[in-house]
Amino acid sequence: MAMAKSLVAVVMAMATIALCASSVAAETGEATFYTPPYVPSACYGFVDKGVMIAAASPAVYASGAACGRQYTVTCTGPASACRGASVVVTVVDLCPGCTGTSLDLSQEAFAIIADPNAGRINIEFH
Repeated sequence: MAMAKSLVAVVMAMATIALCASSVAAETGEATFYTPPYVPSACYGFVDKGVMIAAASPAVYASGAACGRQYTVTCTGPASACRGASVVVTVVDLCPGCTGTSLDLSQEAFAIIADPNAGRINIEFH
């Protein structure tokens, strides 16, 4: 009986670790930026959610399921554009022109992780 309880505990611990690991797996994609005004937005209408925000590609936006989701975004290239920083943004809008797993960051958020003159960068986000 004690062995069965131990086995159940081990299985539960492994399942918890697997779930946590999968929830922090980074997505890769591209980022661009957009400029104010940031309202209205697809998620919040005329409610201002600040400047650490992003519009998500249809694949990331998932028919609005991504509204309010926060992502930590890091520039991965080109190296000459990246600033070596990460930024946390909240999804507030849909970027209908974005493809794949892309994010359109606010100008302020983009400038934290990359030189805006780059225009488009490669990113990891989770």
